[in-house]
Amino acid sequence: MRRNLLMTAGSLLAGAVILTGCGDAGSSGTEAPASSAAGAGCAPVAGDTLVVLTDDKQLQNTDNVVPAINKKASSPQLVAALDKVSAALDTTKLIALNKAVVIDRKTSKAAAQEFATANNLTAGIAKGPGGEITVGAANFPENATLGELYGIALTAAGYTVKVQQIGNRELYEPALEKGEIDVVPEYAATLATFLNGKVNKGSTEDPSSPELNVTMTNLKALGDKVGLVFGTPSAAQDQNAFATTTAFADKYSVKTLSDLGAKCSGAETVLGGPPECPQRPKCQQGLSSTYNFQPGRFTSLDAGGPLTQTALKQGTISVGLVFSSDGVLAAG
Repeated sequence: MRRNLLMTAGSLLAGAVILTGCGDAGSSGTEAPASSAAGAGCAPVAGDTLVVLTDDKQLQNTDNVVPAINKKASSPQLVAALDKVSAALDTTKLIALNKAVVIDRKTSKAAAQEFATANNLTAGIAKGPGGEITVGAANFPENATLGELYGIALTAAGYTVKVQQIGNRELYEPALEKGEIDVVPEYAATLATFLNGKVNKGSTEDPSSPELNVTMTNLKALGDKVGLVFGTPSAAQDQNAFATTTAFADKYSVKTLSDLGAKCSGAETVLGGPPECPQRPKCQQGLSSTYNFQPGRFTSLDAGGPLTQTALKQGTISVGLVFSSDGVLAAG
């Protein structure tokens, strides 16, 4: 249940992602009916590179990468070491890490070590009390790489570290609570929503927010109830995003989702995404309500994966749902 959890990482996480990645309302595996949007819209434009349109009105919530820690395993030195990783990361660097693993085919461990060396990650890390620490990671490349980065930082702090991949959130979060693992790289908004479902069963309030401080305040309060504490969130986010080809953005002078709504509502515009997108408040519903974007038609593809990326590049859709840290978005 990452990535919003995760519509790109594999079938084990797919169900959870559908619930959180595109919002929580509705559920449909059918294509949306054609829009009645007026105007010509913006026909698809094929191209080799993709660009994310800026979410300038903050439709998506803050899914910043954040260390989640079993409270009993926590110490000031452990948190400080993990915070070094957070300080070194932003979304552009996370995209590059994902490209190194998914596209360039490096191992997560090798990509993490190269990043640590290039960013002087271990400089100044204070030694902790020592002992064994198990870093858990979800079984998709990005989270595995983040787990390796945590391992490098904690090793520098004097811990004996084991990095272990453990399926999806439904598996690793209970293990984190029980102390079977000690640390997990998490995503603030998605984890807040997940914990709220456990702690406040039946609650309709969303603890996540487009404001990071609000999300983190709510996440810390929920963590207190299940024995979890958190490090400092990084600037890196892995969240829903909407992309076009660079050629499309250049042709129609579209840089933001506000531009998309203002310039591209109309019959020729094709939105692509997972089947449930038309019913989700963080997907087509949100584009409509927040940006007044009305595509001419919706094409049912996958959740930010190769079908959507190929459809964009081949010019069969105008705009598609992707993930903001996907390696395919790397410059060059």
